[in-house]
Amino acid sequence: MRVIAGEFGGRRLKAPEGEGTRPMLDRVREALFATLQPWMEGAFVLDLFAGSGALGIEALSRGARRVRFVERAPQAQVCLADNVAELGLEAVTELVRGDALHPGTWGERAPDVVFLDSPYPLLDELRTRQALFAAVDALVARLAPEGVLVFHAPHRALQASEFGAGRVVRERVYGSNSLWYVQREEPAPPAAGSTEQ
Repeated sequence: MRVIAGEFGGRRLKAPEGEGTRPMLDRVREALFATLQPWMEGAFVLDLFAGSGALGIEALSRGARRVRFVERAPQAQVCLADNVAELGLEAVTELVRGDALHPGTWGERAPDVVFLDSPYPLLDELRTRQALFAAVDALVARLAPEGVLVFHAPHRALQASEFGAGRVVRERVYGSNSLWYVQREEPAPPAAGSTEQ
């Protein structure tokens, strides 16, 4: 696995061993960052279920200012810390060990970009699926005004309606992968002919 482009383009990243994490395919990651380029410069990024840190590190490589990584698995945490250290990114990253769906791990700052690349089994049971979408709702409410949350899931695993009313939701499909882009409701344009009172 490697950083695709930007300051650290071509640099290799360690990936946690075993099947507990599922790195996003390079071609999907490349498409994701092509779409997100307008958000990258100077962004504060929240990378949840961070795994190796590939998404957050790619964001830093492409101009993000700071990344907060949240990961619970000890093996992935070690891998993430190694990748951050190898690239000398300690000063612009925060590594949090904890539950990515718990608001206490997200910090106080409003993120410009949130990556939510949760384990697929969380979508399989009603209880964990509901917890996942409750967290999505809370995260979108915390976004910076023009911010975006990106949810990576298997194609056809989600419905736009699950993201709740009053959200701007767009899906992009890459083979068996879906990337869902979720933002706050876009402000309605003023009615034609209306005047301020």
